[in-house]
Amino acid sequence: MAVLASQRRSTILSLVDETGAVKVSDLVDHLQVSDMTIRRDIEQLAREGRLERVHGGAVSLSQASSHEPGFLVKSALMTGEKRAIAEHAATLVEPGSAVAISAGTTTYELARCLRSVPDITVVTNSVPVAQLLHESSTPGQTVVLTGGLRTPSDALVGPVAVTALRSLHVDRLFLGVHGMDSRAGLTTPNIVEAETNRALVASARQTVILADHTKWGVVGLSTIIDLAEVDLLVTDAGLPSRARTALENAVTQLVVVRASSRGARGAM
Repeated sequence: MAVLASQRRSTILSLVDETGAVKVSDLVDHLQVSDMTIRRDIEQLAREGRLERVHGGAVSLSQASSHEPGFLVKSALMTGEKRAIAEHAATLVEPGSAVAISAGTTTYELARCLRSVPDITVVTNSVPVAQLLHESSTPGQTVVLTGGLRTPSDALVGPVAVTALRSLHVDRLFLGVHGMDSRAGLTTPNIVEAETNRALVASARQTVILADHTKWGVVGLSTIIDLAEVDLLVTDAGLPSRARTALENAVTQLVVVRASSRGARGAM
C-alpha cells in the first residue's frame, strides 16, 4: 500500500528529531520510495522551516548550518559525480606545477587521480589527501601538509594552518565546499575552517571549486568566498537549470560533467 506524502514527511521529521540528521539513501531504503521522492519531501519540509536540507540529506534545525558530517559519511554520497568532477579537474594539473588541495571527499577523489602525476608539489590541509599521496611514492611528488586542529571532515584548520599558508604560493587551488548559494556564496559549517580556506584561496593564482549538484542551495554557517571570486567551478549534470544559470552569471567559468557508473564523460 502506498504511503501518503504527509505520512512520509512525518516519518522523516521523526527520524531527524531522533538522530539529528538523516541521509537520503537511508530514507529511500526505510520508506521504499525513489531518491527523487525523498528529495522533494526534504525540500518541501525545508521550505516549511521544519528541517534544513544539507548535502546528501537533512538535519534538524538545532544542528542545521553548523552541522558537519564526518569524512566517511560524506565519502559514500554521490560517488559517481565526485569521480567525474575529479577526473576533469585532474586534467588541469601538469608535471612541474604546484597545487593546493583542500579537505573534502571530492578533493580526495582528485588526489586519487593525481597519484601517478610526477613532479608536482601538493599543499593540503587534508590528512587523507596527504596520506594517499604519500603512499603512492610517485617520483618527484612533494606533499606539504599544514598543521592545525583536526575537524570531523579530517581538515587541519586554525592559526597554525593559516600561518603556514600565508608564506606559500601555488598555481591553482582545488577547493571542496559544504554548500553553494547565490546569496551566501561558498560556505562551510565550521567558522575556523572557513578562515583556513580563505588562506588557501589567498595562496593561489587560480581558485577551482569542485562541488557536486547536491551542494547547490545548501548554506553552512560561514561564508568562505562569494561566487564572483571563483575562477572555475566544476560540477555535474544533475545541477538544476536555474542553478546552472545562476552559476554561469556569477563565476568566471562553469564546467558541467556527466557521471556514469564507469566515471566521467565529456565536459559540457
